[in-house]
Amino acid sequence: MENHCRRAFLKKALSGSAAMAALGGLFFSGPLTTALAGTLSPAKEAMFYRNLTGNNVRCELCPHLCKLREGETGFCRVRKNLGGTLYSMVYGSPCSVNTGPIEKAPLYHFIPGHQRLCIATVGCNFRCTYCHNWQISQSEPGQVREYDMDPEQIVGEALRRGMDSISFTYTEPTIFYEYMYDISVLAREQGIKTSMVSNGYINPEPLRKLVQQLDAVKIDLKAFDDSFYASVASGSLQPVKQTLQVLKEEEKYFEIVNLVVPTLNDDMDQIREMCTWIAGTLGSQVPVHFSRFSPSYRLTDLPSTPIDTLEKAAETGFECGLEYIYLGNVPGHDRNNTYCPQCSEQLIRRSGFAILSNKVQDGKCSYCRYAVNGVWQ
Repeated sequence: MENHCRRAFLKKALSGSAAMAALGGLFFSGPLTTALAGTLSPAKEAMFYRNLTGNNVRCELCPHLCKLREGETGFCRVRKNLGGTLYSMVYGSPCSVNTGPIEKAPLYHFIPGHQRLCIATVGCNFRCTYCHNWQISQSEPGQVREYDMDPEQIVGEALRRGMDSISFTYTEPTIFYEYMYDISVLAREQGIKTSMVSNGYINPEPLRKLVQQLDAVKIDLKAFDDSFYASVASGSLQPVKQTLQVLKEEEKYFEIVNLVVPTLNDDMDQIREMCTWIAGTLGSQVPVHFSRFSPSYRLTDLPSTPIDTLEKAAETGFECGLEYIYLGNVPGHDRNNTYCPQCSEQLIRRSGFAILSNKVQDGKCSYCRYAVNGVWQ
């Protein structure tokens, strides 16, 4: 019966995209390549906003709390006030539909080695000066080619491609909240897991509702300094800390990435403060990735992060009690592997994004039976 329902859903979901698939498929190798432009209106009434006087509205999805007059669009570029109603202008209109390993998120303790369907729309609620996907994150609807794919079609594609999960990534998923939420509900019904790759800039109420449908979250903790957030990302630190605390309270699985940028957030005292806060507030078992910066977008005058800086950050994290620390964007480094905090045996061996061996059994170290934080099945 379960297989029959799955096939019926797949047939229905794929019917609307059959013509596009016949013309060469919906997938491409990078977030900027596109196939066929969409023709349907993606506008859908937004969740989490408040009506004000005079047809004004206030978006309450993220900490920017944009107050919008008639015809105005929020900081994210994709949520617009039309006649006193706030609309998402990107619902069902992804600009990127791709596949890839979950390790690229990076999520290292979330069913290692599985393949995910990656979804993004244009827009972002940050303005990071080093963004690698700025061509879509800093674009508005209509500035790049987009697909017409409703949530059923997205889940249908995941089923057809044999994907184990759907990942909302590349740009900031918060800004296409309604689309992400509806996809996640359908995915859960079909036994497909979902993950959100996020900057964490979302208000608690929508976050608590969303995580009831998600299986894993990756949060970029860009620095432990409010001035960095203001100057580099056009945001602030406290809401991101609050997001991490909500994830902890909701018992939702998450990992943290800190991109270490030379001269801007590589001070070891600040990194120590951050690691101490993570261990004390969120728990010592939260996986933390210190990733290597490379020049991009508007921040091209700085060098790539020295590897020894990342190694010092990892050492600092271990000194603060963190149990799982990884170095990102450093292929071949030993800190891409997972080790048991109790017996020090190698549990997961990686080569790039590939899993070469996995000694985690039933969520525990196969050598000493130490419980390893993560989602393993």
